[in-house]
Amino acid sequence: MSRRSLRILLPVVVLAVAAYVLYRVENRHEPSRLALAAGSRSGGSKAAPASEENPAIATSPAVSSPAAASGKTDGEGHALLPADTALPLRSGEVLDFKANVSQLNNVANLRLQIAERRTFLGKSVWHLQAFAHTENPLRFVFALDDQFDSYSDAVALHSLQYELHLNERGQKLDSVQRLTASGSVPPGSGTVQAHVLPGTRDPLGMMQYLRTVAWSRTPEVRCPVYDGHKLYDVRANLVGSESVTVPAGTYETSRIAIHVFDNGAEMKDASFALYIAKDNARTPVLLEAVLPFASARVELNKIH
Repeated sequence: MSRRSLRILLPVVVLAVAAYVLYRVENRHEPSRLALAAGSRSGGSKAAPASEENPAIATSPAVSSPAAASGKTDGEGHALLPADTALPLRSGEVLDFKANVSQLNNVANLRLQIAERRTFLGKSVWHLQAFAHTENPLRFVFALDDQFDSYSDAVALHSLQYELHLNERGQKLDSVQRLTASGSVPPGSGTVQAHVLPGTRDPLGMMQYLRTVAWSRTPEVRCPVYDGHKLYDVRANLVGSESVTVPAGTYETSRIAIHVFDNGAEMKDASFALYIAKDNARTPVLLEAVLPFASARVELNKIH
């Protein structure tokens, strides 16, 4: 895997922020992710509040979701939201994580938040957010304060819009990207159009989608994931059950292996395992990342 690919890959499993930070510190003379993300924009448009413009987005019939089996869809192929969704998500949920890299503890913190369920682009969506910050003493070397926003379909968690608001070592970038499979409708003011495959999720939508899978009945899921720069094929499969202890407590979990493919080839020099609690909320409690330069353990610290 090239260094450039690795920098783009890590946001696919956004909980691996600690490993990403360490990589950037050790290779700080390499081009920054800000420059990579800027390459996906056209012109100098500023980020803008979400509008109610309606793009053409398609849904992939090959990617299943717990609530999409009803067969009821809108005019663009999106599954319509049932009266009582089966997704184990709730508005206002806040999950705080701390990241340890190799022998360094608490080098970064990450907050995953379900801001609200709302109407966006004429559809019912979840507004998902992630906030990443480096901690001292690493912060003295590499200050990172990043925010990611996702507007994902409330049924299948397919992405309608993905936003990166990056502040890394004083360099700032705001990128607001409208995801479309057809490209027939222009983006709204302050956004750019990202052409993706039907059924594409962004990293935050993918993370939440893995919580919705009935792993006892579904041994593997796969879908395209767009990280704000590039489209990957992400596959996840159940590899077992395990009791894990993190600062938030001890949990019985399902251990999920995550595999990332770039142009049909698996990125084999990086591996990821996500541990999802076997509770009603199916809370993600731990992510382990093994990379060529370090290993990372991102642990659930607190549930709000």
